[in-house]
Amino acid sequence: MTEYPSARPPDAQHPPAGPGRFAIITPRLFDGDTVRGPAAVLIEAGRIVAVGTLSDVPEAMPIHRLPDGALLAPGFIDVQVNGGGGVLLNDEPTADGMAVIARAHRRHGTTGLLPTLISDTPEVMAAAVAAAQDGVRHPGVLGLHVEGPFFNPLRKGVHRADMIRPPQPADLEILAGLAGLPAAVVTLAPEMAPQGFIAGLSRHGIRVCAGHSEASAAQVRAAMAEGLSGVTHLFNAMAPMTARVPGLAGTALTDPGLFVGLIADGLTVGPALFDLAVRAIGPSRLMLVTDAMPSVGAPSDRFMLMGREIVLRDGILLAPDGTLAGAHLGLDEAVRNAVTLTGASLRDALAMASRTPATFLGLAGSHGRIAPSCVADLVALDPALQVLGTWIGGVWETA
Repeated sequence: MTEYPSARPPDAQHPPAGPGRFAIITPRLFDGDTVRGPAAVLIEAGRIVAVGTLSDVPEAMPIHRLPDGALLAPGFIDVQVNGGGGVLLNDEPTADGMAVIARAHRRHGTTGLLPTLISDTPEVMAAAVAAAQDGVRHPGVLGLHVEGPFFNPLRKGVHRADMIRPPQPADLEILAGLAGLPAAVVTLAPEMAPQGFIAGLSRHGIRVCAGHSEASAAQVRAAMAEGLSGVTHLFNAMAPMTARVPGLAGTALTDPGLFVGLIADGLTVGPALFDLAVRAIGPSRLMLVTDAMPSVGAPSDRFMLMGREIVLRDGILLAPDGTLAGAHLGLDEAVRNAVTLTGASLRDALAMASRTPATFLGLAGSHGRIAPSCVADLVALDPALQVLGTWIGGVWETA
């Protein structure tokens, strides 16, 4: 049996062009439910065929052995990524732009993401929707998240006021182009959507999230009856809950029918509320997201966001008026933050970055778990939860 003692592909000088047939031997394994080990994961043609021990590995199968203390987990899935590698999706709503964003986040353990288009013109929205059909052919691109422009102007955040508008029938026609993608999300303010609009999106297989909203609990639940199933960046760009008015935030904390994204940098949402969300919502509904901007994986600490310069200062991205503008964050850091800033266990933190978003997106049968028949999208982490490398469809890339 050929063994490879370091955390490198079977032939570091000439890595295989395709996913091949091999086994990963890992001291620790998070399979989507439990942390255990040591374990062996057998992979063939880009999919997991078995999970067992070293004795289950066929004699002729090459081995990729992770170092002492390492952990193998399902690859991270990020449902909200505005940019990376110097690219903002709004500026480059193309398949190539999506590929650059995915590559920038792969070094942070993210093996699947939704490039996210913030509020823009119908023409740019249509371009991004069309590009997503080709974009999903690139490693790590799962589909598209359209965040806006159907927001409550009172909760626009950094989105441009002149782009915010109520949805029209023509918008539903554009967004119907998301049908057939592995995953698609639209974020809107429920109180701004005419009756039937959310149901129309849902009929096309699009997940609908509430965000940038002043919606009451009753309005959120009416939207849920049409198919709304998620909440975008909890606590940010939504009315605060009060003693008698729970609003969107209170409903997200308590309603078991909602998946909830939270920007997990410890800054956009402070540690106390981050911990509250983990405890109240739990790992089966709470998703760690980055809301990442082009600064991730780019050398510059500033970029242009639809005519405004955004500057990275003390870990926070700020517009000229002091408004938060997304986050400078990778999902590996989000996982570490969940462990260090909240009561989340390692198992729960990893689930919130993999299994839970996969379930929300309808991909639980193929992603977010290490089990037979699942896609071999995996991340190898060292004992400090730093990324050693990733596999997408069984193809290795070092961090």
